[in-house]
Amino acid sequence: MKLTTSLTRLVKGLAFTCCLPAAVFAIEPEKEDLKFGFIKLTDMAPLAIAYEKGYFEDEGLYVELEAQANWKVLLDRVITGELDGAHMLAGQPLGATIGFGTQAHIITALSMDLNGNGITVSNDVWKEMKKHIPHENGKPVHPIKADYLKPVVEQFKSEGEPFKMGMVFPVSTHNYELRYWLAAGGIHPGYYAPHKGDISGQLEADAFLSVTPPPQMPATMEAGTIHGYCVGEPWNQQAVFKGIGVPVITDYQIWKNNPEKVFGVSKAWADKYPQTHIGVVKAMIRAANWLDDNNLANRPEAVKILSQPNYVGADYDVIANSMTGTFEYEKGDKREVPDFNVFFKYNATYPYYSDAIWYLTQMRRWGQIAEPKDDSWYMETAKKVYRPDIYAEAAKELIAEGKLKAADFPDFATETGFKPPQTEFIDGISFDGRKPNDYLAKFDIGLKDDQVIK
Repeated sequence: MKLTTSLTRLVKGLAFTCCLPAAVFAIEPEKEDLKFGFIKLTDMAPLAIAYEKGYFEDEGLYVELEAQANWKVLLDRVITGELDGAHMLAGQPLGATIGFGTQAHIITALSMDLNGNGITVSNDVWKEMKKHIPHENGKPVHPIKADYLKPVVEQFKSEGEPFKMGMVFPVSTHNYELRYWLAAGGIHPGYYAPHKGDISGQLEADAFLSVTPPPQMPATMEAGTIHGYCVGEPWNQQAVFKGIGVPVITDYQIWKNNPEKVFGVSKAWADKYPQTHIGVVKAMIRAANWLDDNNLANRPEAVKILSQPNYVGADYDVIANSMTGTFEYEKGDKREVPDFNVFFKYNATYPYYSDAIWYLTQMRRWGQIAEPKDDSWYMETAKKVYRPDIYAEAAKELIAEGKLKAADFPDFATETGFKPPQTEFIDGISFDGRKPNDYLAKFDIGLKDDQVIK
C-alpha cells in the first residue's frame, strides 16, 4: 500500500463516521501504468495537461500518451487492450456499442470539451458563396448558413460535378454537425444504409461527404480532392494561415455549447479497474478546470504545451488563434469567440444522457440506425454508454480532498442527466432528450418515424 491523494469510498466513509483526520491512506489503483491514445487536435488538451501538471501522478497513475494514426486505429486499440483508454469522438462509444462499424461495449464517464470545430471551404467556393452573403461594414454577417452554399452546390450539380466535403469519421461530431448545417440550408448530405451493405453515407446526396484524417484536411482541400471540410482545431485555422481556404462557421454557431470529445474505455476495462478509472477521471476533471480557470489565463501556457510535436505539433500562433478566445474567418477577419473551446465551464465535463441521445438521433436521422426505435431504446442505450455515476464518484472525491468545490459541479442529489430542452441550434429547432422521436419528426430532411431506406 502506498500513500496517494486519491481517497477510496471506504476510507472516506470511515473518515467521516469515525472523525479521522483528512490525510488518510488510500488503496492504490488496481493498475498504475497506463497508455492512453489521442488524435492530434487541440481538444486532446485535458490529457496533455493532466500529464504535464502531474495530476495523473497525484492519483498514483503513471501515464504514457501516444498519438494515433486515425480514429479507427484508436478505437481498435482500445478494444484490443493495447490502449487503456483514449480521447474519442463523442459518437464512438455509442456507435461501437450499438454495432455500427465495430461491435464493442465502450463507455464514457467524462466529456472532454464543448464546441471546438469549424467548417472550412476552399477559396474558390468562398468566392462564389460570398456573392450571396449579407455584409455589414464590409464584412460578412455571421452566422453563415448553408443557404449561401446551396447555389454553389447547385452549380456543381448542373455541370455534372460532385460537390465533395471531408469529415473525420462516420460517427464523429464533425459528420453530424456538417450534415446538420447542410440540411438546415436545404442541401441533402446523403443516407447510410448498413442493412443494404451501403455505408458510404452518400445515398440521395446533394453534397458527398467522405472521411479524411484531421491533419490531412488542408492539403486534401488544396489538392482539389474535396471542396471543404468540417474538423477540429487547429486545422481550420491552418487553412487561413496557408491562405487556401476560409472557415465559414463554428460548431458553437451550429449548436451552442455542443459536446465534442469524450474519454472512452472498454466496459470490461472499467469493470476490472474501477478505482483506476475514477483516478483517471479525477485527473482529467482537474486538467479541464485548469484550462478554463481565471478567465482563460492558463491558455497561453496550454498552447505552448500543445504545440510540442508529441501533442498537436502545429505552430503556436495557429493553435493560439482559437484556443485563446478568438477565431479567424476570412484572412484578417478575426473575431472574439471566447467559448470556442470550453473544457470545464457549463458542466462541460459531465456526461449527460441527453447528449448521448442527440448523437443517437443523428445516427437514426441519416440511416446509421436503419430501423425505427422507440424512445425507451434511446434512453437504455444512453445509460449503457454514458456513466455519470462514475463521474459523480470522482467529483465527490475531489470535493472531499478540497481540490474543487461542490459548486463547480451539478447537484448530484437532483441531477437527472438531462439538460433542459435546447433551442440554440442554427435552424431554431428545439431538442428535448426525453423525446427523441418527436425531435426527429421536426426535420424536413432525414429519416423519421418508421421510414427505412429501401
